[in-house]
Amino acid sequence: MNRDKGFSLMELITALVIVGILAAVSYPPYQESVRKARRAEAQGALQSLAQAMERFYTSKRTYDGAAAGGAATGAPEIFPTKSPISGSNAYYNLKIVSAGSTAYVVAAEPINAQAGDGVLVLKSTGAQGWDVDNDANGLVSGLGASPNEVESSEWCWTVHC
Repeated sequence: MNRDKGFSLMELITALVIVGILAAVSYPPYQESVRKARRAEAQGALQSLAQAMERFYTSKRTYDGAAAGGAATGAPEIFPTKSPISGSNAYYNLKIVSAGSTAYVVAAEPINAQAGDGVLVLKSTGAQGWDVDNDANGLVSGLGASPNEVESSEWCWTVHC
């Protein structure tokens, strides 16, 4: 018997179907892992922003004025405004939600591919919140004014508090 060398059309289609099934099964868990990694990076950036707030307090004896233009709220002037801090693609906006003479609240608002992941919050007391169910629709504006944004069960940075 003399057979041509190579693969038959049926063998190629079977291989493509197997590769397609493997990709369909593995891609969603991969995307979730990437979201978790970006969230962890934003948590680290928030902790670094909190350290910058403490350094600001040490020199000024107040947290007020750490935002852009010497304001009490908004984008930080004393720290980068995006997470990740280095790189061109930002996935979180870092903001000072409130700052007074003795306390502050900072937050990371998800943007771009991370949008809808829920706001991350860090208070000067060390309380860490994550709007797991995204009641605030990923927005920092008005944070703390509505009890539905970061609920009492969401004051931690993990899924299961």
